[in-house]
Amino acid sequence: MTIGVPIKLLHEAQGHVVTLELKTGQLYRGKLLDAEDNMNIQLREITVTARDGRVSQLDQVYIRGSSVRFFIVPDMLKNAPMFKQLPPPNLRGRGRGRAVPMRGGFRGRGRGRA
Repeated sequence: MTIGVPIKLLHEAQGHVVTLELKTGQLYRGKLLDAEDNMNIQLREITVTARDGRVSQLDQVYIRGSSVRFFIVPDMLKNAPMFKQLPPPNLRGRGRGRAVPMRGGFRGRGRGRA
């Protein structure tokens, strides 16, 4: 099974400051240490804003992915290599040994037997 684009984006954001909102309404903003494929994350140097506006500081926290409502990642990740466009399908295979009639004759390029 392959991972999707949101999970890849979360892995790209490791080491950057991210903001996330939990389903309870709390906001966590801190440096992303680790992100797992099930969106469990580990943050460091966190500022927590409660629903009522109270702000507190935490050194390190681990948050279960199913309790996260959304993530805010840095804008610089829009230039990540995973978002580069692939060339059109008709140009994708060029230079990989296409069969050209005049190259090596019509026969294969074996050991020279007649």
